Amino acid sequence: MLVQRLGAPSDFDPLLERVRDARVVMIGEATHGSYDYYRIREQLTRRLIAECGFSFVGVEGDWPDCDRVHRSVTGASGGAVEPQAALERFERWPTWMWANAEVARFCRWLRAWNMERPEPARVGFHGLDVYSLWESMQAIFDYLGEEDPASLEAAQDAYRCFEPYGKRIEEYGDAARFVSARCEQEVVRLLTRTREQAAVDGPGAFSAWQNAEVVAGAERYYRAMVAGGPGSWNVRDTHMADTLDRLLDHYGPGARGVVWAHNTHVGDARATDMAADGMLNIGQLARERHGADEVVLIGLGSWRGTVIAAPRWGAPAEAMLVPPARAGSVEQRLHELMPERAVLVFGGPDQPGWVTDILDHRAIGVVYDPSFESWGNYVPTRLGQRYDAFIWCDETTALHPLPALTAAGEMETYPAGV
Repeated sequence: MLVQRLGAPSDFDPLLERVRDARVVMIGEATHGSYDYYRIREQLTRRLIAECGFSFVGVEGDWPDCDRVHRSVTGASGGAVEPQAALERFERWPTWMWANAEVARFCRWLRAWNMERPEPARVGFHGLDVYSLWESMQAIFDYLGEEDPASLEAAQDAYRCFEPYGKRIEEYGDAARFVSARCEQEVVRLLTRTREQAAVDGPGAFSAWQNAEVVAGAERYYRAMVAGGPGSWNVRDTHMADTLDRLLDHYGPGARGVVWAHNTHVGDARATDMAADGMLNIGQLARERHGADEVVLIGLGSWRGTVIAAPRWGAPAEAMLVPPARAGSVEQRLHELMPERAVLVFGGPDQPGWVTDILDHRAIGVVYDPSFESWGNYVPTRLGQRYDAFIWCDETTALHPLPALTAAGEMETYPAGV
């Protein structure tokens, strides 16, 4: 195992050496609301793009919202000149995950980088998640109305099937227990038509195809959610892994992707108690599909600090205190052993016990109650199997949300709000 004190971007050099030949690099976060994680992720991703030639960034966000950001950072027709304007249009709660000053700074850098390059060489920014059913449906209507009016009927059939549930789309899952209420046939028909059109058209068709995949994934997600258990979580992470693979194919031979998501999605589920509960995640799926040598999983964590989160689902975000990690946890051991900031690259015969043994590892979602620290907010983990590398920040501070429209989003499944 290699340990490098982290104080400047050049201190990522040992990690860059580890990821230099990887096709996929996933960079996690222990919370969605810590400035330090976003800043470190930005610094590392800039180097992956500039020095290693990565092709796109895929994030734990909705495809339509992120597509507006993508159009801005790549200078596409109709895209905002200022990426922050696209980020401020994010509506689904919690908006602060992507509509924040830290992401805006990275996107401004990315646009400047891209504007110095020909269009085929520009680096994209894409959403991997499954929640944007209505927004994706509208995007499909907009596309088909201009490019393939003959396929509008398939889109209208799918829309009419979901329409009775309105914004309470989770109620579709309840209704879908009865076969007559299911929208599977309509969604499959829509997906088939947009996939066929994407085969002959350009980037706009690919985006429409992905929106159709979101609609199909959302239909499966809400049906699985009613059954409880790991089903809806697995539908969601499988959808994100499938989207990542479509992007790699779309960007062509030699394409390489960076993924930004919570540790619970990035770190291999097989090295945690998630596996015993029947759960998988995008980090595990990427290793299985592409091979461990082609995928590098990087976790982040801290001992204490402040974080942006909400006390309950849909509530306004607020800065909260993150207390010192509990005794016996990964974070407590790193607090005792590591400098204030460090990069750990796992591997070799000299792995200490806290890397190979099962220890509690903190995970904070968009909903957080610090009083749960005594019994919740931790995932039993073999750190060196869950990640290829880990970035340590002893103390973190809350990120800086942008002013944004807010609307209650779909409830996310266990681990809560990640």
